[in-house]
Amino acid sequence: MSRPQYPSARRDDIVDDLHGTPVPDPYRWLEDPDDPEVKEWLDAQETLFRSAELEGRDHFRGRVAELLRSGSVGTPSWRGERRFFTRRSPEQEHPVLYVADEAGERVLLDPTVLDPSGLTTLDSYQPDKEGNRLAYQISVGGDEESRLYVVDVATGEPVEGPIDRCRYSPVAWIPGGEAYYYVRRLAPSEVPAGEEQFHRRIYLHRVGTSPDDDVMIFGEGLEKTNYYGVSVSLDGRRLSISASRGTAPRNDLWVADLAASSPEAPELVVVQQDVDAQTGVHFGRDGRLYVFTDLGASRGRVCVTSPETPGPEHWRDLIPEDPEAVLSDFAILDGMPEPVLLVGWTRHAIGEISLHALETGERIGDVPLPGLGSVGGILERPEGGHEAWFSYTDDITPTAVFRYDALTGETTLWEAPPGSVEVPEATTEQVVYRSKDGTEVRMLVTSRPGSGPRPTILYGYGGFGVPMNPGFSATTLAWVEAGGVYAVAQLRGGGEEGEQWHRDGMLGKKQNVFDDLHAAAEHLIATGVTSKDRLAISGGSNGGLLVGAALTQRPDLYAAVVCSAPLLDMIRYEKFGLGATWNVEYGSADVPEEFAWLWSYSPYHHVREGVSYPATLFAVFGSDTRVHPLHAWKTAAALQHAQAGDRPILLRNETEVGHGARAVSRSVELVADQLAFLARHTGLKVS
Repeated sequence: MSRPQYPSARRDDIVDDLHGTPVPDPYRWLEDPDDPEVKEWLDAQETLFRSAELEGRDHFRGRVAELLRSGSVGTPSWRGERRFFTRRSPEQEHPVLYVADEAGERVLLDPTVLDPSGLTTLDSYQPDKEGNRLAYQISVGGDEESRLYVVDVATGEPVEGPIDRCRYSPVAWIPGGEAYYYVRRLAPSEVPAGEEQFHRRIYLHRVGTSPDDDVMIFGEGLEKTNYYGVSVSLDGRRLSISASRGTAPRNDLWVADLAASSPEAPELVVVQQDVDAQTGVHFGRDGRLYVFTDLGASRGRVCVTSPETPGPEHWRDLIPEDPEAVLSDFAILDGMPEPVLLVGWTRHAIGEISLHALETGERIGDVPLPGLGSVGGILERPEGGHEAWFSYTDDITPTAVFRYDALTGETTLWEAPPGSVEVPEATTEQVVYRSKDGTEVRMLVTSRPGSGPRPTILYGYGGFGVPMNPGFSATTLAWVEAGGVYAVAQLRGGGEEGEQWHRDGMLGKKQNVFDDLHAAAEHLIATGVTSKDRLAISGGSNGGLLVGAALTQRPDLYAAVVCSAPLLDMIRYEKFGLGATWNVEYGSADVPEEFAWLWSYSPYHHVREGVSYPATLFAVFGSDTRVHPLHAWKTAAALQHAQAGDRPILLRNETEVGHGARAVSRSVELVADQLAFLARHTGLKVS
């Protein structure tokens, strides 16, 4: 293998002094995508990537596309006898929003009809309480900016919109469908330069009026990086508002009685404030206030109280914390003489649903599930009943929707994905290994029958409390079918074992996450699953940071790396995209102690000349408004300069897509390139 001829990238003598530490930044000029020199460099990188010998690309493109022909289906949201859901058939690029009622099933919103180019995505939707109007949000080209519209459900005709600056906005309808609460950023002219992505507020909007006339309800004078939640009870009497600083694992929470104060000026009562816990509330049809919290319970608990006394001192445990399972959600079924509570759990990342007496919380049974997989979105009818719907998937089963009937105790398939695909014979085993400090960590390992060592992809995330639960993956199955092994490590920083598991991998404890990944790799090698020359790691976003740190800390341990939409310059990450909302997860370089955490592992700053680094593919997206591509650009340049070995450092730039949802065909091309790259550099032979 010969060393590639890399595009020339100048190294500037830029060194910042931060808290007495010299911080070099030779590629800062790559932070400006509009600079002609940067554009020329990126064009040259794209030419280099396209010239790479990736023999397996056509094979993986075809197989991943075939597996994705399973399509998809979402759990239904009910409004009376009308239900709303998404479905993607095998030939479609995006999920389509449908409504079904006594008149049959019909399309409400098809993103591809709105935009035949495939660049428009449906971000979210929320029907009003009667099911007569529906608010939906769309974005274009991956920017995730979420323009909000309202449509008449019966006719499909537009009612209003767009309202801009609605990224990550909930919509909380007031009964009658004439008004709703929502979250909108202040206009760019009202905020300091560079802070246009922040400064959210909660507003009350009257349908048909100008958003410029909306009444600001909440958020004035609070932290600029706050995210807000808002909801209204089914009867319209109760309002709840939550606020969290960025992605912090804690929130402030208030409720209001809209019968005692006007919707324009609700009198808020504190549920919790300045408390280090995450809490949400649900106003039950029985008049009780249900509280879902990790206060004093890292794995979560459900409490009850009266809406008139919402504070923690009045909470009574209904579902106490389980020492081994994480509480994920719940649903109330009251359409029978003895109402019950369905409670969703993940036990070491495997989904369960238990059945409890609603009044006492006593466990009285379990809901039958199709297998050992992931359960999501337990939903009941808002007005009550004896039925609940939830999604289910596992490593070889595409996501389907199931129905539970509390009268019969039966679980039945409600709707399967519309496509039929043949999946390879494969099994998944959950193994336990020990990290550097002795902590037990779990890992899901999927493979076909056979013995090792085999080419293996080790995937991880390890941040923001996000769990790595089992689920159908065209990427995994295509790799395993070709003869490889796919392992998913459930690292600290995630949510697989509750909030403490998350906190053991954030801020000053972030190195635990990287140690957990290194230990996973060493376990796979020690047990004969793979070998160093056949082991690859892959991760995106926070997982991109993970593999970036891994390749700079242990370049000897990995043969190949795929690093997608990564955070890599951890000294300047807060200055770009949504970075300022993540300092509650990572820390801030402005604070001396926290700078020391970041400086200890920041991948861009730990690239060393004369080191033989793994083959590395950076994949970034031009419309990514969360993580700026500059992280990958700067680190790719640094690695290309420093690489002492012959293994390539490549950069894949993709335009008109962002951090999140995209058309299926764009996903296929990305995965094909990534798998072909990893196959070439781990010795996986594909036909």
